[in-house]
Amino acid sequence: MRRSFLVFFLITGLAAYAAADCGEWEVGIPDLNQSVLAWGLAAGESATLLVLPDGRGAPLTAARRANGALVDATLTLTIIDGCGYPVSGFPAADMWLESSGGTFTACAGGSTADRNTDTSGQAVWAQPLLAGGNSQGPCMVLINGMPVNAALPLSLHFNSPDLNGDLTVSLIDVAAFAAGYFGDYLFAADLQADGVVNLADLSALVGGLGAVCH
Repeated sequence: MRRSFLVFFLITGLAAYAAADCGEWEVGIPDLNQSVLAWGLAAGESATLLVLPDGRGAPLTAARRANGALVDATLTLTIIDGCGYPVSGFPAADMWLESSGGTFTACAGGSTADRNTDTSGQAVWAQPLLAGGNSQGPCMVLINGMPVNAALPLSLHFNSPDLNGDLTVSLIDVAAFAAGYFGDYLFAADLQADGVVNLADLSALVGGLGAVCH
C-alpha cells in the first residue's frame, strides 16, 4: 500500500512539474525544434520551380525533376508551440522561403505561405511564388526569420525568365539567356529544367517578358 502511494505521488508530482515547466509565454509561440516541415519529394531528390515576379510561374504542384518531368513539390509546415500544441492562425506573412547560392529574389511577400496556419497548425506552399532569379543552393523555410530544420535544407531549386534577379524580365535577361542558348549549358537559361537549353526555354523567356512585381 505504501509503495503504491509512493508511485502515485511520483507520477502526479512529475505531471505537475511538467505542466508547470510549460509557461504561459510558450503557448502559441512557435518552437523550431518541434515544428515539422514536409514536402512531396523523397529524401535526396531535388526539384526546380519556375518563378516570375508577377506570379505567372509554376505552382509548386508542377515543379520539375532533373529530367524535366513534373513533380508535386508542395511544402507543408506544421507549427508546434513550446507546450507541444499546434499553433493555429499563425500569420502567413511571418513564414517565407529563402534560397542561397544564386540570384533568387522574392517580391515583397512573394515567397510567404499560401495562408495562415489552420487548426492543425499547418501552412502550405503550393501556389506560384512572386519572385525572380535562379538558385541551385539550399532552400530554407523561415519562421520570423529563423530557419526550420536548418540542418536539413530542401533541394528545391529556382529558375526564372528574370535571370539576373532584379524582379523585371527585360532585354537584359534576353542577353543573359543568349549566353546559355548559344554557348555552354547554363542552368539559369534552362527554364524547362530538363538539362538542355532549346526553343522550349526560349518560348518561356519570351512569355515572361515585361513581368514585374505587383
